[in-house]
Parts: sequence; C-alpha cells; structure tokens
Amino acid sequence: MVFLLLLGALVYMEATKPQPINWFPSYHKEDKIPLGTLVINKLLHEIFQKKFIEVDAPPFEVLKNNEVSGTYLFINDEIGFDEVELDSILNWVHKGNNIFISANYLGDKLLDTLKVKTSTVVNVEKIGTEPLVKLVNKKFATPQPFHIKKDLPVRYFSEIDTLRQTVLGVSGGLIDSIKIKKPRKNFLKMTHGKGQLFLHLQPEVFSNFFILSNKNAQHTAQVLSYINNNNNLYWDNYYKSGKRLDVSPLRVLLKNKYFKWAYYFVLIGVLLFIIFEGKRKQRSIPIVKPLQNKTYEYTRTIAGIYLEKKEYKLIAEKQIKLFMEYIRTRLQLNPQTMDKVLLNKIAERSGNSFKTTEALFNFIEQIQRENTISKANLQKLYHDINDFKKKTDGKS
Repeated sequence: MVFLLLLGALVYMEATKPQPINWFPSYHKEDKIPLGTLVINKLLHEIFQKKFIEVDAPPFEVLKNNEVSGTYLFINDEIGFDEVELDSILNWVHKGNNIFISANYLGDKLLDTLKVKTSTVVNVEKIGTEPLVKLVNKKFATPQPFHIKKDLPVRYFSEIDTLRQTVLGVSGGLIDSIKIKKPRKNFLKMTHGKGQLFLHLQPEVFSNFFILSNKNAQHTAQVLSYINNNNNLYWDNYYKSGKRLDVSPLRVLLKNKYFKWAYYFVLIGVLLFIIFEGKRKQRSIPIVKPLQNKTYEYTRTIAGIYLEKKEYKLIAEKQIKLFMEYIRTRLQLNPQTMDKVLLNKIAERSGNSFKTTEALFNFIEQIQRENTISKANLQKLYHDINDFKKKTDGKS
C-alpha cells in the first residue's frame, strides 16, 4: 500500500511540474514552440488566401509540374539541396519564378553554384550572440535594428558576387547597445534568368518567438514584402527539422500532458493487476501473426522502374543521400564539408580503415561529378556502401 502511495505521489509530481521551454529549431507550421512557424503560416494564409499553397513533397517532384509558378518559400535552420534538385530549382527560377530561402546553414552545392560563402559572427567582447537585424532599403529605415533576445548564431555572407547580387539586409551581434557596430551581409537578392533568388541567413525572424515579441512583426513583413507580388506562394513543408514522422494514434494522447499521465496511470494499474492476478491464474495467450512487411517488395518495384529506364545516376544520388543521412544519425557527424579530419573521425567511429573510408568518399565524389554513370559503377557504389555499413554495425 505504501509503495502504491509513493508511486502515485511520484507520478503526480512529474505531471504537475512546469515544462521547460523547448527551443528546438522546428520551423514546422503546427508548432507553437518559440522556433515554430505557426504564426507566420496563419498570417500568410490570411494574406494570400487561395494563392497560398502548401507542399509536402520534395521540390524536385513539385517542380515537374509545368503549371507550378510563383514564389517557393523555404524556412528552416538548414537547407541542403542535392545536385539534381538544385538544377531543377534554378531552371524553374530561370523561367521567371522566385525562390526565397531563409536558413542558418545552406548546402555547399547551392553556395558554390551562386559563388557565395557564409560564416558566423564571433563577439570577442561578449560571451554569446544575440542577433540584431535590419534592412538596408531607406524606405524600411527604423531608428534601431530589430533584436532577437536569445543566444543564437549570427550568420552572414563573407563573400558574394557583387556584380550579380544585391545586399538587402545586414546583421550583427548585440554587444553593449541596440546598435550594429559592424554590419554583416545576411540578406541577398540575385537575378537568375527571368526570375529572382533571395537568400536570407536568419530564419528566426519568421519564428513565433520573434514575431510575437515587441514590434518585430514589422521586420518580418518588410522582409516578405520583396516576394509579395500577387503570385502564388508555395510554402515548403518538406525541408523542416520538426517534420512530423509519427503516425501512431497515441500521438494525440501523448501530446497533452494530462492525457499522457492518465494513460501512464492506466498502464501502471494494468501492470499491477497482472503481477498480483498472474500468480493465481495462468491463461493461454493466443498467437497473433504479425502484419506482413511489404516495404521490401515496394522498394524492389520502385527500384525496378528506375533500372528499366536506366536512370543509374538518379539511383546513385538517392543512395548517396541516404548514406549521408546514415553518417549523420548513426555516427553523429555532419558530412557537409568533407576533409581529412572528418574522414578520420568517420573511419574511427565506423570501425573502417582510413584507406577504405577515403576510397569510398572519393568514389562518391567521382559519381557526383559525372553526368551519367554505368550500371557497373552503380553496383560498385551499392556494395561499397553496404560493406562500410556492415563493418560499422558489427556484422562482419
């Protein structure tokens, strides 16, 4: 009895203690957390109405439709297009459409293609950086820059193509006053064919936290005024760190603190019932056959279609993308910028030799440079990646 009372008290204390603020950079349209985009998503819905279109598929698939035209809006902490996807996006812009990308970190392929480089502000006068942002256009002039009151990275463009690119905004880190002492370029516009491409390095200005603080919504509106041209606005839901992957019906219960602990109480009650009743009664447990997993057959069918069309390069790109995701999640390393130091870390954490690791990544780089590849090279890539993973997972 005492045990049950203590257990109940513990559960009650856990259920009633205040929840810490979640600063995860989700940028998901349904998230109410500080770095979610629930507010801006609703505002854009109201402003653009039927011309506001949300897309959940990858841009490569969306832009295959020739009827898609207007402005494509990407907001996330990190945006990394692969080569095929980037070509598709730039071709779409060249036809007279616009792309707006706001992210702290942009993929190397995008930066190299546009001939720009990025860096992070480091304040030697103060520990931490609270970003200050403002636009350079005189009609958007304000007495002071807008302040993001949170220790966040301040990203900027360290190198740009001044002949083709126009600076629209600057940023800096708060030191001792609300003033940007050394403005750094953080918002660019460039013309590509008949369209325009906008790059913005402080996605926090689109977050719930920023828009609902003081009069910061004014700055967000000014930034978006560059793409408010009465055309369709496509809101990207694919490149989102907080993208929903959970399909379990329990997510409705577990999202609510009170439902969650009520559910836990039920589980604890059932467990105690089984412990005490199971000593007296033993019942046969019927065998329930698990549902058959059709993932393998589905994957084989899709792969067969690509092989029939001899799209070996496209298959290789997908394999490489999955392998880079494996490196991020399994080895906890970011393969965005590859050098010998990172290769050595990958080799150590995976259990592979440095020579084997270097050979694999050199082969991957070779495939990425070529426009087409042979079936033999595709098979070699598959086997090399498979052997690498087996060594990592201790299967060889």
